[in-house]
Amino acid sequence: MTVSHARPGIVHHLPPDHHGRNLRADVRAGLTGSPKTLPPKWFYDKNGSDLFERITELPEYYPTRAEREVLTNHADSIAAAGPAETLIELGSGSSRKTPLLLNALKKSGPLRRYVAVDVSDSALLEAGEELSTAFPDVDLQAVAADFETQLHLLPHQGATMVAFLGGTIGNMEPEARARFLHHIRELLLPTGGSLLLGTGLITSPDVLIPAYDDAAGVTADFNRNVLRVLNTELGADFDVEAFEHVAVWNPEQEWIEMRLRASRPMQVHLPGISLDVRFEEGEELRTEISAKFRASGITAELEAAQLNTVGQWTDEQNRYALTLAEVK
Repeated sequence: MTVSHARPGIVHHLPPDHHGRNLRADVRAGLTGSPKTLPPKWFYDKNGSDLFERITELPEYYPTRAEREVLTNHADSIAAAGPAETLIELGSGSSRKTPLLLNALKKSGPLRRYVAVDVSDSALLEAGEELSTAFPDVDLQAVAADFETQLHLLPHQGATMVAFLGGTIGNMEPEARARFLHHIRELLLPTGGSLLLGTGLITSPDVLIPAYDDAAGVTADFNRNVLRVLNTELGADFDVEAFEHVAVWNPEQEWIEMRLRASRPMQVHLPGISLDVRFEEGEELRTEISAKFRASGITAELEAAQLNTVGQWTDEQNRYALTLAEVK
């Protein structure tokens, strides 16, 4: 694959039409399946990203605050347990929590470089501008890549810490999580290093459900945004407001599911993929899972990928964990 520099300062590993090709494949597979599903990554156009930033500030949505609390209180201990020359952050986004980790790693040892990995040029550029001012002595590298399929292309030298924060691993089903963790180990194996993994912990559904179904309706608007994306990019004719936002706790799988429920029968045309889809009244389209974990379960999944847990830190209310694991 040819590496291009389509934007100054960003190394691109994404193939031509990566976004469009993956969107078309995911939508066709998801809307022709039973039950119908869509991957949560398609929430995030500019409007979706702005809505998610609003969600992180809502009183009901605790995960972002809980993760920041853990980093604020324990970043020095994390860095001491996993000193690194290179920090790679997967799905870095705005990199707002990154300075807490960079400062700690600088204190604990010879941190030389930070590699931000995302599919969004704009997020990479914005984060790079802010971090370059705050950390002039750290080599900042921005890489546009798909961390689910292109981990092997990421640059790293010396001992490396891979940070996968935000509880994003909870959006993966168990089989996908296992593959992903195995690929992380393969990335780290040549030079050694660690994985810093952020995960939501199981807590009361009375806390979990409002976090994904806030009183102000911001999450509902965010959920429906995936339909706006399909209307814009595939020429679909979804009646966005005809779908109701639903958030439920699945106790068997131990994850939150976000769904969109059709309020009436409708036929949707998606000319971008030459597809017509029928929705019955009350039929639900699953748009996200967000798995929550037990501490022992996190350790077991890492162990299965031959990653040895060396430390685990939680917020005071035990709702969120950061787990550090190293290659066996």
